[in-house]
Amino acid sequence: MNLKGKVAIVTGGGTGIGRKICLTLASKGATVIVNYNSGAQFALDLVDEIKSQNGQADCMQADIQSFEESENLIKFAIEKFGRLDILVNNAGIVADALMIRMSEENFDKVINVNLKGTWNCCKHAVKYMMKQRSGKIVNIASVVGIIGNAGQTNYSASKAGIIGVTKSVAREVSKRGINVNAVAPGFIKTKMTESLGEEIIEEYTKNIPIPRLGEPEDVANMVAFLASDLSNYITGQVINVDGGLVMN
Repeated sequence: MNLKGKVAIVTGGGTGIGRKICLTLASKGATVIVNYNSGAQFALDLVDEIKSQNGQADCMQADIQSFEESENLIKFAIEKFGRLDILVNNAGIVADALMIRMSEENFDKVINVNLKGTWNCCKHAVKYMMKQRSGKIVNIASVVGIIGNAGQTNYSASKAGIIGVTKSVAREVSKRGINVNAVAPGFIKTKMTESLGEEIIEEYTKNIPIPRLGEPEDVANMVAFLASDLSNYITGQVINVDGGLVMN
């Protein structure tokens, strides 16, 4: 999985799974642009960490739910590094509540960031990748976009939508040398899952054939594979990284 000479954008790259994706891509030789909306210090610290390990990185603030700011993010990579080889649409938010209690504002907010943000970045990136006749797009979906989850109608809908975008864009651009795939994580160790408490985590793991929560690097390693030349004959796929929780 040699990514030397490749330029990658990771949205929402400053923390959580996105952070591990940035570190993994950089360790394989890619120049990584860490996108963030808030939390500038996390992104700056990550850039410093990558550089301290002899990697190349930069960061840029952009709210991906904005069509214009998403375009500026893609342009930043092209103008600074001359190309864009890898786009990882990782940025996402949650605003959980049972549907009967969920506000319209929170439904719209999650859809706008998770789904519209992914569409925005894909649209602007594809224009350049088509000219290059090469590129890898990896969209971070979720198993709840496949099986649903109580209290997450907004999040589940956004992730199901990302799966639909992935498959449709893959069909549109595959003849131009662009691969588009999605990774659907299950329960991964992050600050969000840690806040659930040990009893709830134990209950969740009873339903996972590999009886543990996933690590962020489990997701990052799959992203790196899909971003590399090893995946050149794979497109339009949704790959679950979930310990066997969802078996298609």
